[in-house]
Amino acid sequence: MRQIVLDTETTGIDPKQGHRIVEIGAVELENRRPTGRTYHQYINPNRHIDDEVIRIHGITNERVANEPFFSAIADDFMAFIKDAELLIHNAPFDIGHLNAELARLDHNVWGKIEQHAKVTDTLAMSKKQYPGQRHSLDALCKRLGVDNSKRSFHGALLDSQILADVYLAMTGGQTGLGLSHDINTNGGTQSKATQLANSLLSQLPLFTLSDAQEQAHHAMMARMQKKGACVWQ
Repeated sequence: MRQIVLDTETTGIDPKQGHRIVEIGAVELENRRPTGRTYHQYINPNRHIDDEVIRIHGITNERVANEPFFSAIADDFMAFIKDAELLIHNAPFDIGHLNAELARLDHNVWGKIEQHAKVTDTLAMSKKQYPGQRHSLDALCKRLGVDNSKRSFHGALLDSQILADVYLAMTGGQTGLGLSHDINTNGGTQSKATQLANSLLSQLPLFTLSDAQEQAHHAMMARMQKKGACVWQ
């Protein structure tokens, strides 16, 4: 199963108001493991980047002035994501911007992103899995023990790498990008939370019950059962 964890940075919020993409970052997973293949591209948006947005991602107008336009990188980008499942946090935002960029092409042979890749919104997954809690990427990192200490600014490639760790932790705990996890002795990986739990468990003393203690335990459960259901029976 081929998956692409993807993120974009933009000049502003709404592509309907002419806002454009300034950075794309993506990480490839194959059968829930990183392949080492990534896609990273800065893009000249051919418009001004809003100051409040620069404070979020740190990408200035000067930084992207000499980068290629989206039209120059569209084919390479689409070839990278084609036939994969895209994992995106708040997918409607990124897909909206990407589809708007495709629609601006003089000869748009690609149509829309959804015609070439399945889109999975990890924000929607988080809301379903953790109702009533915060669902930002930083909040999920804290909840799942994923290291985001390098995230001083939002950055498309770094955020994709972090989201890959978050996604794997949300869907079974298997990780492996090396941002916040260590290889265990079995060749798999463990989150920091799992490592801490295993470390604490290894330090707990073990007690062996005597026959008399075990009989007293069962007698207590029997008395509890008479008063109602005993969940330990």
